[in-house]
Amino acid sequence: MENTFKSVSLTYRKASVEIRSLLSLDEVTCKIVLQHVKEFTDISEAMVVSTCNRTEIYYSSTEDKSLDLIKLIAIVKGVEHIDVFKDHFNVLNNHSDAVNHLFEVSMGLDAQVIGDIQISNQIKNAYQYSADMGLAGTFLHRIMHAVFFTNKRVVQETSFRDGAASVSYATVEMAEGISSSFINPKALVIGLGEMGADVAKNFKNSTFTDVTLCNRTDDKAYSLAEELGYETLPFANLHEKLMNYDVIICSVKMKHFLLNKLDFPKFDVLSYKYIIDMGIPITVDPSVEEIPGVVLYDIDQIQNKTTKALEKRINSIPDVKRIISEAIHEFNQWAREMEVSPIIQKLKTALEDIRQEEINRFTKKLSNKEAEVVSKVTKSMMQKVIKLPVLQLKAACKRGEADNLVDVLNQLFDLEKTMEVRKCPQ
Repeated sequence: MENTFKSVSLTYRKASVEIRSLLSLDEVTCKIVLQHVKEFTDISEAMVVSTCNRTEIYYSSTEDKSLDLIKLIAIVKGVEHIDVFKDHFNVLNNHSDAVNHLFEVSMGLDAQVIGDIQISNQIKNAYQYSADMGLAGTFLHRIMHAVFFTNKRVVQETSFRDGAASVSYATVEMAEGISSSFINPKALVIGLGEMGADVAKNFKNSTFTDVTLCNRTDDKAYSLAEELGYETLPFANLHEKLMNYDVIICSVKMKHFLLNKLDFPKFDVLSYKYIIDMGIPITVDPSVEEIPGVVLYDIDQIQNKTTKALEKRINSIPDVKRIISEAIHEFNQWAREMEVSPIIQKLKTALEDIRQEEINRFTKKLSNKEAEVVSKVTKSMMQKVIKLPVLQLKAACKRGEADNLVDVLNQLFDLEKTMEVRKCPQ
């Protein structure tokens, strides 16, 4: 198989939350990167995935374009001295490795919280961006549909997605743990995007009874608070009321810090304020911890406890990998068949040209009805003649032996020369 599918990845495994923050991409910047890929490279297909754990580009090219893509991300983000960061990227130039990585990421096997369900929507969004930008071709369409079908099998056939195990759920678990010494602790959730809203919903099954929601769009906070029975805090009053809460969870996307040292004056009494920053880029200035009593956690410090749901997921990993392996095997068979589709089309074209040439020679004196019968008979004969070579080609693909048969067909029918003749102007 031609080694064309590749990936370049910046993930939590090799890069700190600060580095990931510098190079993270939102919807707008993802599309800008894709637009630049389309305009300034010869990459035929590409998909950009950016979450709190990773920023990745999957692409199709016969050449290693990883350094160009890393520089492109840096340019879009306005980051200088990219050489300092390039070693934090993981480059997969082997087709099989890149395909397997995409499947494992999409299923949640490579997530900080095993089986995190939010990755499914994030992958779908990334695929949609590629389609919108005209960078999703036959290969990417096929592999993504294989990914979605595999995800469906994982849900139906394993316990990998059972129970609550996600970054949002783990955040609420952490909030419960760090505030266990408080009597009726007060929690504030800032930002109600997908993750923030999921945090708010997970609080319903926690020990917290006093939860307040705050969002830049106040209407969204009011709507979700009414649904869940929570209080709301107008975004305009956030900094004024911040000290009223014991646990503050920040899940917003901003280009600058939302919270900093000035928001946390020295406490009059011995107490603690716990802040969990779920943002990538980070939106809480790390210097807040210089204030006595303020404790800050970032996304990399959020981990699931050993819950039954997590245990089920870990125990299901072998089954998930088996399903992925089956899906990749089936996908690779399709990919190998796609490699021989051009020769099949050439063969069909060559035989059709011969058929048309002979029909034109011998049907000039026939009636329309007679000519129609001859055309029908010769077309049927051609289909039967070509059927066996096509079946043999597809079988050879499955065995990984198609190259020899392609060469034989090229020589037997002189297909390259035939195609050149066809392209010559009459």
